[in-house]
Amino acid sequence: MSVSPIADMFDRISPKYDVLNHLLSLNIDKAWRRKTAKAVAMAYPSRILDLATGTADLAILLAKHNPQAHIIGMDISEKMLEIGKRKVDKKNLIHQIELRTGDAASLPFEDNTFDAVTVAFGVRNFENLDKGLSEIHRVLKPMGQVFILEFSMPDKFPIKQVYKLYFKYILPKIGKWVSKDSYAYSYLPASVEKFPNPWDFLRTLSLHGLREGSIRLFGHGIAILYSVPKT
Repeated sequence: MSVSPIADMFDRISPKYDVLNHLLSLNIDKAWRRKTAKAVAMAYPSRILDLATGTADLAILLAKHNPQAHIIGMDISEKMLEIGKRKVDKKNLIHQIELRTGDAASLPFEDNTFDAVTVAFGVRNFENLDKGLSEIHRVLKPMGQVFILEFSMPDKFPIKQVYKLYFKYILPKIGKWVSKDSYAYSYLPASVEKFPNPWDFLRTLSLHGLREGSIRLFGHGIAILYSVPKT
């Protein structure tokens, strides 16, 4: 079976992924994931699907803040999941968190299976965004919710200018130096720039039956949490 370019990229950088995530965000990404897990807890879900789970950081926080929930984390990168499984085992959460290899565009679950679907910093990496969103809608129960945490481009001075300078010129250099992968950390700012602005993304979600959602800005718009119910 062939490996997708995105899966191959994350397999390559997996040994340094967590270190770089926290280093490049000055550990702020941890707080954003924690706030996301708390937002999910307000819906009191019993079954959660965490897509693009990576090394399971969000899945582990979801388990902490949603102790009643069974969580399935899926990712296309087997190397990332190997690290995630070690972390889940270390936290003694194997009874609550199940990690599987899988593609968001073709989910191996029946319709109306999950109370909540989460994606943290991964929806822009979906190789087919429309299929991924359609699958999220399909597996969500009626009135279930999707919670998408994603980077964005802030639009206020001087945050916008400082962020673009850091994101386009400084971050790729640090990423390349630590990971020894010149492509991966040039891909990151490019993928964020190409991603729809918040209002366009909400419209895209509405095309897939995910409507009347809300957005919450983190870090002056550096990251956004989309909370959207299935209708």
